[in-house]
Amino acid sequence: MLGSLIQLIILFFVVIDPLASFFVFYATSSKMAPKERHKTGLLAILIAVLLCFIVLILGQSLLELFSTTLDEFRIAGGIILIILGIKMVLGESLINTYDKKDSSARALASIIATPLITGPATIFTIIIASSDYGKMMTGLAVGIVLLITAMLFLLSNKVKKILGDTATQVTTTILGLVTLSWGVKLIILGIKNIF
Repeated sequence: MLGSLIQLIILFFVVIDPLASFFVFYATSSKMAPKERHKTGLLAILIAVLLCFIVLILGQSLLELFSTTLDEFRIAGGIILIILGIKMVLGESLINTYDKKDSSARALASIIATPLITGPATIFTIIIASSDYGKMMTGLAVGIVLLITAMLFLLSNKVKKILGDTATQVTTTILGLVTLSWGVKLIILGIKNIF
C-alpha cells in the first residue's frame, strides 16, 4: 500500500508540477506585497483543492455524462500528457506570464488554480487513479502534492533564492521526460484495452 501511495504521489507531482506552478505564481505575483501574494497563493490552492476533489468524487459519473469510456479517456489524457511533456522539455511557457502581471489577485489565483494546477492532465489522472487505486489513496496523494504546492507558494521568496533558474530548467526538463513516458504508457494501455 505504501509503495502504491508513493507511486501515486510521484505521478501527481509530475502531472501537477508544483515547481512550474510555483515559478509562474512567483513571476505573476512579483509586484504584490508579501501579504497579498500569500493570500493569492492560498486562494489558488483552495480553488485547486475544490476542483480536484469534485473530480475525485464525481469521476466516473463525469465520463458517463460525456458518453466516453475510461480507456478512451486514457488515450485522450495520454495525448495531453505528451503535449505537456514536450512543452516542458523544450522549456516553453505554459501560460504567458507577462500578460497576467496586472491581473487582480482573484483572477491570478484562478489562472494558477486552473489550468495550471488542475488542468486536463490532472483531471484525467485523478479519474484514472481513483479507478485503479481507489478514491481514498488518490485523494491522499493529491492532497500531499497540493500541500507541497501550498508550501512553495507561501515560501516563494526563499524558494526562488535557493533553486535559481538553472536548477528550475533542469528539473522541468526531467519532469517533462517523465510526463512524456506516462503519456505514452497511458495511450498504449488504452489502445490495448479497447482492442
